[in-house]
Amino acid sequence: MGIPEERYSRITAKNQREICLLRGFPCAWGKCAFCDYIEDNGRDREAMEALNQQVLAQVAGDMGALEIINSGSCFELPEATLDGIAALVHNKNIQQLFFEAHWIYRHKLEEMRERMGVPIIFKIGVETFDYDFRQRVLNKHADFREAEEVAEYNDSPCLMVGIQGQTKDMIRYDIDCLKRYFKLGTVNVYNNNTTPIRRDQALVDWFMDEYQWLMEDPAVEVLYEITDFGVG
Repeated sequence: MGIPEERYSRITAKNQREICLLRGFPCAWGKCAFCDYIEDNGRDREAMEALNQQVLAQVAGDMGALEIINSGSCFELPEATLDGIAALVHNKNIQQLFFEAHWIYRHKLEEMRERMGVPIIFKIGVETFDYDFRQRVLNKHADFREAEEVAEYNDSPCLMVGIQGQTKDMIRYDIDCLKRYFKLGTVNVYNNNTTPIRRDQALVDWFMDEYQWLMEDPAVEVLYEITDFGVG
């Protein structure tokens, strides 16, 4: 599956920030057809809290921004961990947080913003704005029809490209929606994992050629390989 051993890193290219991979309780949905990332979640609260505390202790605060990721949504992190993040924000003078949340949590985002007390960029795993592919093939359980609906709640969609069954027109539409409605975004180039969903290498090659300009776009991060924290 490729869960990294290192859980702290620093992003020094676009949108510079520190980043921590924490452990949370099982993803509230946990049935996406392409995802085996949920193997990193757990149910032992004390063990998760202890691990998360060790990871958060590495945050220096010198970049002023911090991203927290886990195998699900930020709302599935233990309460003690969320308290620790809030304390860290105050003690290290963090000016901006990045969190991720599934579509089902869209009505709780403001609650988290108030809890943390600093601006939060909420990322969401859209994967694609094509409704049928997202729901019927990827089984994403995110029933919005238009990109504008997502933009009402979330700041930064995460897209996925290079999947068998996906088309060039789907990708064109997704990138257009990303640039039209959002200030930030991430494009994950799909890598094969333990699920039956497979990578379409020809489509990946086309995307990397057609959208090479995204590499220079300061608002869009393109993750091509599974790196330290590139587990779509």
